[in-house]
Amino acid sequence: MSEFTIIEENPVTLSILKDQLKAIEKEGTLSFRGEKTKNYVETFELLSSKDSKKFSEEIKELNIPRLRDRHIVKILDIMPKDLDSLKILLSGETLTINSEDMKKILDVIPQ
Repeated sequence: MSEFTIIEENPVTLSILKDQLKAIEKEGTLSFRGEKTKNYVETFELLSSKDSKKFSEEIKELNIPRLRDRHIVKILDIMPKDLDSLKILLSGETLTINSEDMKKILDVIPQ
């Protein structure tokens, strides 16, 4: 079995992944996993890639300490509606965000 070396790791939202899959599909056919991923993305995508980038930048501009790109991507993919949902979403992370900052995040994402 061949070994792979990860050169760079960048979290992407479902909408950006959908755009990337479309680009790959134009070049040829998708693999079995690619098709499964495409079906998943089409089912669960909530934002367009344009909106996803816009809201991601707005959340970054809040300058919340320790909030990383992977957290922002998770927030935009799930789109929590209230403070409790956001707390649950981030509970699996080693991240502490105060309620005031969480409210700021919820104000940025569309309801």
